[in-house]
Order: sequence, then C-alpha cells, then structure tokens
Amino acid sequence: MSAHACKRCGAPLAVEPPIPRDAECPKCGLDVRCCLQCRHYAPSFNNQCRETEADPVADKDRRNFCEFFELAPVPRGAAKPGPTAGRAAISREAAARAKLDALFGGAPAKPDRPSDARKKLDDLFRPKPAKEAEEE
Repeated sequence: MSAHACKRCGAPLAVEPPIPRDAECPKCGLDVRCCLQCRHYAPSFNNQCRETEADPVADKDRRNFCEFFELAPVPRGAAKPGPTAGRAAISREAAARAKLDALFGGAPAKPDRPSDARKKLDDLFRPKPAKEAEEE
C-alpha cells in the first residue's frame, strides 16, 4: 500500500516530494496539494490548521500556495481511509448550482428567441398608458 492516500476516496497517491501544485487524485480528482490532504489539517483548530503561522485558506479542498504543506501519511493500521468527515464528494460547480436552484426556484427557463427577449425588455420599460396607470 502507498504511504499516502486520497482523503476523499482512499485511492493510493503515487507522488513524491516536491509535490506539484497541479497534482490530482487519479480516482476522484481532488487536488493533492490542498488543506484536506495536509498533515497539519485539523477541523478543530483555528483556521482548521495545526500550523499557527499558516495563512487562512478559504477552500480547504482546492489547491493553494501554503508553504507549510506536507502530504499526510496513511495512519498505521488503516486499511483504507474513508471520506473526510462533513465533506460530501460533490464538485464545487454542483454545489453552487444547487444553491442557485434553491435561491431562485429551479433551473432557468428555456431561452427565448432574441426578438422575444427584446420585446419583453421594451414592454418592461415602455411607459404605461394613462388608463393602466390609474388602475394601479
């Protein structure tokens, strides 16, 4: 078994230091050089990092330039690490799309023809006739 494994899917990582910034897990595509893969990562610590000198990183599952990064070894006796606690194996795009759908009520409507869009825009900004304005 490899000395290192992906924290998301448990696949063995065949990388040697220095680890390139663009290295990814061959199975799930998680960036290797990210906080979740680092030996300093600890959700219970300030900024979720044991290294007190490290700059805060917003996206713990995305590659970054942290100078304290060290790839975490597989714990002794662990056959295969499971997914990181509290992290679903969802891409950022899918998570963002789900939030937008929840906020705006589903998928966008089918696009109109350009002429229909222009008509709707003109109708929106055209002054209302006096009769319609009195009814409101």
